[in-house]
Amino acid sequence: MSPAPKVLLLLAALLCASEAVLQVSISLNKVELSVGESKFFTCTVIGEPVSLLTWFNPQGERIISSQRVVLHQEGIRSRLTIYNAVVEDAGIYRCQAADATGQSQEATVVLEIYQKLTFREVQSPQEFRQAEDAEVVCDVISSPVPAVSWFYKNKEILSEPNDRFQVLPNNNLQILKVSKSDEGVYRCEARVEARGEIDFRDIAVVVNVLSVPQKSFNATADYQESVTFTCITAGSPEPQVTWHRKGHQIENSDHHALTSLGGGRSTLTVRNIQQGDGGPYTCRATNKAGLLESELLLKVFGEAGYGRVWQLTGVSAGSEVIAASPTSLCLFISMDSDGRVEVRGRYGKSTLTINGVQLSDRGRFDCEAQSRIGGHQKSMYLDIEYAPKFHSNHTIFYSWEGNPVNISCEVMSNPTATILWRRERYTISSEGTANSRVHSTQGRSLLEVTPTSDRDFGRYNCTARNNIGARYQEFILALADVPSNPYSVRLTSVSQRIATVTFMKPDSHGGVPIGHYVVSFKDPNSQEWRTVKSHAVVVLSNLEPNTTYEVRVAAVNGKGQGEFSHTESFQTLPIREPSPPAVNGQRGVGKAYRLGLVKQDDGGMPIVEYIVKYKTVSSTALPLQWNTRYTVEITARNIKGLSEPAYFQFLMPQKPDITADSLFSGMSLGTVVGLAVAAVLLLLVLLDVSCFFMRQCGVLMCLSRRLCSRKSATSSKSKDLEEGKAAYLGDGSKEPIVEMRTEEERITHPEDGSPVNEPTETTPLTEPEKLPLKEENGKDILKPDMIEIKVHSENSLHTKGDDSKA
Repeated sequence: MSPAPKVLLLLAALLCASEAVLQVSISLNKVELSVGESKFFTCTVIGEPVSLLTWFNPQGERIISSQRVVLHQEGIRSRLTIYNAVVEDAGIYRCQAADATGQSQEATVVLEIYQKLTFREVQSPQEFRQAEDAEVVCDVISSPVPAVSWFYKNKEILSEPNDRFQVLPNNNLQILKVSKSDEGVYRCEARVEARGEIDFRDIAVVVNVLSVPQKSFNATADYQESVTFTCITAGSPEPQVTWHRKGHQIENSDHHALTSLGGGRSTLTVRNIQQGDGGPYTCRATNKAGLLESELLLKVFGEAGYGRVWQLTGVSAGSEVIAASPTSLCLFISMDSDGRVEVRGRYGKSTLTINGVQLSDRGRFDCEAQSRIGGHQKSMYLDIEYAPKFHSNHTIFYSWEGNPVNISCEVMSNPTATILWRRERYTISSEGTANSRVHSTQGRSLLEVTPTSDRDFGRYNCTARNNIGARYQEFILALADVPSNPYSVRLTSVSQRIATVTFMKPDSHGGVPIGHYVVSFKDPNSQEWRTVKSHAVVVLSNLEPNTTYEVRVAAVNGKGQGEFSHTESFQTLPIREPSPPAVNGQRGVGKAYRLGLVKQDDGGMPIVEYIVKYKTVSSTALPLQWNTRYTVEITARNIKGLSEPAYFQFLMPQKPDITADSLFSGMSLGTVVGLAVAAVLLLLVLLDVSCFFMRQCGVLMCLSRRLCSRKSATSSKSKDLEEGKAAYLGDGSKEPIVEMRTEEERITHPEDGSPVNEPTETTPLTEPEKLPLKEENGKDILKPDMIEIKVHSENSLHTKGDDSKA
């Protein structure tokens, strides 16, 4: 046989063999299914099976269709459907097919069943009695077993040894000796780490409380009178109050009147008291927390006497007070007129009733009885008791680690309340702890806390209690922070050397008041920031002209400095000519006028001189004349140039009377003065002539020396003024002064008295010589508050160095 037919036969054999092999596959290899869910799997066979596909369960048993597990055949496919899966359905499922030779092929799928987080019959609210051990039930299941955590007020409850709160092995929460302060919403949270699954239930815990502040008390009443007893209870839920006597509950009747005042209070009024009404009475209060009783012992006196009034103490605010007196005619004094007080008199008996007792009702009440034969008066004192009340609503305090803070709890009450501090259900003793101290006075308790870690921040409880009731106030100690950054930084009033910085205050002060602000500034070429502290608007000074600066602002409180604001840039103005000077005037002595220059904007550089020109309104240049109006032009100069001129007008007054003007230079006055001086000298000579000639001492010699000394000082002062020393206005201001005077007031030489040559009114107007002053640092400057400019008859002038010295 040739090789070609052999190859064909071999290929045919291989094809037949391949057609005989079966291939079985399942659409899924591994499936996770939650309890209660449904799923189907499709098994497919390739080849020629001799029988239908067969499914086997994890126990190796052949699966037969049922209501929950269903098989469906579709030719070469078989579908297995599992409805409402249970945990027992988990395992390996096999799909098997057989060929004509009896050989079988199979495929498998792994089915994993898990239990979702499921809370079973979690009740809310769950109620407990005060002081019992409470177990808050949280029944949760899953596979695998969940991890359960408890939270209260957004804080996880950690089971620590000897702690009142413990998470039990069954995931329930145990609270030892539960109290009213433990009441609230608790969260039971379950997690499955493997699947990242989490769920929770909020459970309200209600603590039922019942208390009767006064366990027993005594009362007295007169025969045939009426008496009212008040039973005060407290509890949650509100207690139901009943009255009992000799084992039987008292009902409303003509003899007994029961009144419920709300809030767990009830009154029993016994009318027309007889001797048999004496004895014990029981006030019984009941609610979900249980039953409590208070016993009252009533003692009945004989027949009523005249004018008997008893004392009432311990009356609660808001209740009703009834005081009765069996007199023939009784008038109560010190009564209110607001409609709450009612007085009734009948059959020789007067009753005072106060509805809705207030604290202002406390005090003495007088009952005055009158009859034909006289009168009598007795008094009673009404004392009002009330539960504690807190003075302040300030309940949030801020501090930081190492900074002590005082939390004040101020209480009003009658009788005086006891005040206790609690922290996380633990009572802080009066001796305090390592970082807390308690300072207590009547009606006030101060808790001083010095935080050392994050655990010291949180809630602190102040509880005030007396026999009327208990109240508590919760305080929060929060961690303070530094302030947030200021914003809207703006630069206003920017000049050559000064700039004003304004900004908006931070949105948050961090819980601590802001002490001050820090303003830092620098030029961009510098690495060092200059700092200025301020409480509001900041003025930056000593800046360089025509320079760009960066500025930023930060707020500082007790905790520290906050972040800086956004950096703002600004540029100072370039150097320019000064602004026009401001001028004011004042009449001088004689034919002179003084001009004062107010310090103005110098344009960024010191003013080196002022140039003053003046003239009359109608002519160009004249010496100062009486009754004449003048115009003055003043210009300031710095190294940049001249300012715009400032103008000032003044009016010289009328020429004064010659006699009055020369009062001290006239002959008659001189004669009188001379005669007076001569008389004094002659008297001194006669008295002291011997001492003067013999010892050259005495009153005459001393007076002569003093007169000589004074004359020398006067001459020196006149000389200084003539040489140009600084002069000031009469009001003491140190503004630059320009003195203008007429040619008639000749200036003489200070040494020999010879006249000084001065220009006349015909002298032409020329630009004056500029002799600027020198500062210690060598800069050219003419200080406006230390100059005097003297104007004689010329129209233009300049300052001199000698004229500026004070």
